[in-house]
Amino acid sequence: MPLTLQNGSLYGNNIKSHKVAAFTLSERVYPSQFKTPQHAHQTALFCSVLDGGYTETYGKKVRVCKPSTMLFHAPGELHAEHFGNSGGRSFLVEMDSHWWDRIRENSSVVDSSVKFEGGMLSFLSANLYREFQEMTSSSPLIIEGLMLAIIGEISKRAHKGEIHKSPKWLDRTKQILNDRFTEPLSLAEIAHEVGVHPVHLAQAFHKHFKCTIGEYTRGLRIEMARQQLASTDIPLCQIALSAGFADQSHFTRTFKRYTGVPPSQYRELVRRS
Repeated sequence: MPLTLQNGSLYGNNIKSHKVAAFTLSERVYPSQFKTPQHAHQTALFCSVLDGGYTETYGKKVRVCKPSTMLFHAPGELHAEHFGNSGGRSFLVEMDSHWWDRIRENSSVVDSSVKFEGGMLSFLSANLYREFQEMTSSSPLIIEGLMLAIIGEISKRAHKGEIHKSPKWLDRTKQILNDRFTEPLSLAEIAHEVGVHPVHLAQAFHKHFKCTIGEYTRGLRIEMARQQLASTDIPLCQIALSAGFADQSHFTRTFKRYTGVPPSQYRELVRRS
């Protein structure tokens, strides 16, 4: 019989965790080739993949989860994970049942497993992770506000079917950005490659993914930089160039706008955790 994990009971090795109001936040690592049995969570769960990657089986479907992937799991939904050779590291937020029930009573929220990459959710998730690292007296209020915004954004996008009903050329656009976000691609180049007019591409991308192509690309670059800051000693100037920023100054300004702290401070916070 498939397992149902209680709140606070998760697979992987715990690096750090906090119980804040109605939420249990944790950062966990998973060894190479680690496999979880088929299981469900008793409470709703939000997951942001930080490093490594895995394939997840849910129902008869399989999806690939990598850094910058964000997932929502509804309570009781069965799934299983298989991590690759590099293992993985994830940031997870479990929501207490009473909080989730209250949200469901007052709003139309997502009720099934969904996967996201980039856009506004990447920005919200980065700020949530930063708050998790710092933990001040204001954190409970900030964390609840961010979680409400995250659930609202997830529900809005899932209910509109933007993830599953986008045209193939738009999916191709997203794949190009995922594969080549460090390159200085122009809107015209991307539009030519997928075979649509640049104006139509820009409008359709924003409609389906709730962010501009530039915002999506910056989110991917910030995510790459976050990983390098957390796991390497590469100088900031090299990280800036490898992630596709014009220079270190541009990188620092953009990183702080997205995460709330400059890269050097972010590296210190992560290393202390």
